[in-house]
Amino acid sequence: MDQHGNSAKRALITGTSGFTGHYLTQELQQHGWEVWGLGQTPKSESQAGPDYYVQADLNDYATLQAAVHQAAPHAVFHLAAIAFVGHGSPADFYQVNVGGSRNLLQALAGLPIAPQSVLLASSANVYGNAAEGQLAESTPIHPANDYAVSKAAMEMMASLWMDKLPLVVTRPFNYTGVGQSADFLIPKIVSHFRRRASQIELGNLQVWRDFSDVRDVVRAYRMLAEKQVTGTVVNVGSQALHSLQDVLDTCARLTSHQMEVQVNPAFVRANEVKTLCADTSRLESLVGARTLIPLEQTLQWMLS
Repeated sequence: MDQHGNSAKRALITGTSGFTGHYLTQELQQHGWEVWGLGQTPKSESQAGPDYYVQADLNDYATLQAAVHQAAPHAVFHLAAIAFVGHGSPADFYQVNVGGSRNLLQALAGLPIAPQSVLLASSANVYGNAAEGQLAESTPIHPANDYAVSKAAMEMMASLWMDKLPLVVTRPFNYTGVGQSADFLIPKIVSHFRRRASQIELGNLQVWRDFSDVRDVVRAYRMLAEKQVTGTVVNVGSQALHSLQDVLDTCARLTSHQMEVQVNPAFVRANEVKTLCADTSRLESLVGARTLIPLEQTLQWMLS
């Protein structure tokens, strides 16, 4: 029994009300974890979610420290971040993604009993547009926007805590699922097909990317924590490449709806890398072989 009188393993998730946090909460609960959520806003009573919820701002150290002590977690999943690359204020990326993450690590390092696993969600965006093809964790990082720079900076800052906390840093490639904001590409395409729009504006259709199902991503996160993988950086992806044209063709086939695609030059990124794919051999070596949900199944789920 622990100080809360419980025997279940306790997970603390930051950003629990976000897209990924929602699915990670479900994944952990289904595997016998007690989930504590941490977020800035009061928990809405209507939403199913974590077993317990603590309200704290990552940039308010005193309340964050109190919340972390209250949860006394066995595992921490740090998902809270400003993630939309087109977000208005660049300074926010640094304040939340670097400063807030540092506050969290400092609070965790001060716990009477250290967690057994602290997973920090970074992003494959840190690789930038310099390298092509299948990228391993050893690929030099080359972040190309403020979001990616903030994640790279978070990784570098976290290295200062490697000797104090059992850290694992994940670099997820693109992933999607029901409930992801239409600011992101695949939900945007899916929403156009769902409302049977006559046309859609996109950028370059001949870019090939590694897309995962959010449910596979959170399963990888749970397995890394349960195996107490620490002191390393791990790519999370599918190793399967799909072009945007593939995604459009699959949605058209699943919905029997055709849409005119207009290429908007504003959406075409200069010198965009043609193929970006995760090398996930390190992940497999750590958690074992994974059976992944094919992209078509993910799209079917989102379209329905």
